[in-house]
Amino acid sequence: MEEQKYQGQREHMVKKHLIPRGIKDKRVLEAFYKVPRHLFVDPAQRHIAYGDHPLPIGLEQTISQPYIVALMTQSLELKGHEKVLEIGTGSGYQTAILAELAQHVYTIERLPFLSEKAKKILQELEYNNISFKVGDGTKGWPGEAPFDVILVAAATESVPSPLVEQLSTGGRMVIPVGDILVQNLVLVIKDEKDIEEQNLCGCRFVPLIRE
Repeated sequence: MEEQKYQGQREHMVKKHLIPRGIKDKRVLEAFYKVPRHLFVDPAQRHIAYGDHPLPIGLEQTISQPYIVALMTQSLELKGHEKVLEIGTGSGYQTAILAELAQHVYTIERLPFLSEKAKKILQELEYNNISFKVGDGTKGWPGEAPFDVILVAAATESVPSPLVEQLSTGGRMVIPVGDILVQNLVLVIKDEKDIEEQNLCGCRFVPLIRE
């Protein structure tokens, strides 16, 4: 009965907050219908888990609003074969969405407590295509590079060069760029000669902390 309630809330979230705002990739929408967002928030906040707003997850970190998670994910144009690097595991919700859509997700989190908590939830949900690491996300994951796509879930004043280097030719990266007051969600596309950047929208993320 409870799962039916949350399923209904997921459907409402998709139909009210995602589809009308331009989220149309069918695979992305299916992932949002499926992944139980309420399990990634504090039990006291589960009744508002499917609202289109961020929520605190402790340690001054947040779970992003569903629309922003969906926009970032859709911008990566995942087909199912990709090797993904995620910077900022956080609650693990975005990680789960990526794991639904890609072949393997490598996710880095600076805070051990959040990494372990997310890992526990994701393993209970039987995601077997995720590798976890605690460390400085600005350095990427050199031992597993290159990556087809990179998603950064924290804001930085400039795109870290190690991440550009670890992005494969033809790869796509979505990253919030700016300071604490003004940020833009930027899509980075890497080809053989150039790096193209496209502004997607304004956003508000916690800062990406370097060592």
